[in-house]
Amino acid sequence: MYDSELVKDISKNILWAIDQIRKRFQGIKSSDDFLKDDTGLEKLDSICMQLINIGEAIKQIDKITECKLLQNYPEVDWKKAKGMRDIITHHYFDIDAETVYTVCNTHLPQMVKFIKKILSDLDDSCQQTEK
Repeated sequence: MYDSELVKDISKNILWAIDQIRKRFQGIKSSDDFLKDDTGLEKLDSICMQLINIGEAIKQIDKITECKLLQNYPEVDWKKAKGMRDIITHHYFDIDAETVYTVCNTHLPQMVKFIKKILSDLDDSCQQTEK
């Protein structure tokens, strides 16, 4: 069995990072907004930093749970989230603003939903083992 409290803490960190992205993403109406001026580029940079954090956190959850937890939530493409982290980290100059825009606009709200479900399921599981 794995340390569910640690997984919950990491999951909460993911939610915090997504909230930071949500704040920075306000006012971005298209991928072009990232590239039109220094303010847009700063937003892109800061969002990418949080995407790295999210990808790293997902990798930690996989390691702690021996890749067993996240597979129960196939609605999120966890592999692509980890891959995004790798691309941003190792190939920064290859970042595609359109991809970052799509992730922020479409995929992160879905991830929030399932991170909250994971937290709820872990709470339920902990309560059942305490009985």
